[in-house]
Amino acid sequence: MDDARFPWLVMIPRVAGASEIDDLDATKRAFLMDEIVAVAVMARRLGEVLDRPVDKINTAALGNVTPQLHIHVVGRRRDDPLWPDPIWGRGGGRAYAPDILARLLTQI
Repeated sequence: MDDARFPWLVMIPRVAGASEIDDLDATKRAFLMDEIVAVAVMARRLGEVLDRPVDKINTAALGNVTPQLHIHVVGRRRDDPLWPDPIWGRGGGRAYAPDILARLLTQI
């Protein structure tokens, strides 16, 4: 997500018709969990690249607006503007500066 407040990655499993995690068979669910862990490690790495180490990883499969299965992995800091509240549905996002976004995309 292009929101400089948080290192925020969105995963979209390539499973046609899936809108919930329980739409995946056991093998795909286990693979998804391994991928979530890898993406959480990446969110922590992005926090370090930004010189803002992550204190907590928030993971959620919200689909109230977009029904396609997708998982948000967000690095949170105790001093972020919304801590300790959830970030979903809270406006005020800030786009990354183009050079910083390019650096983060290189890391990803």
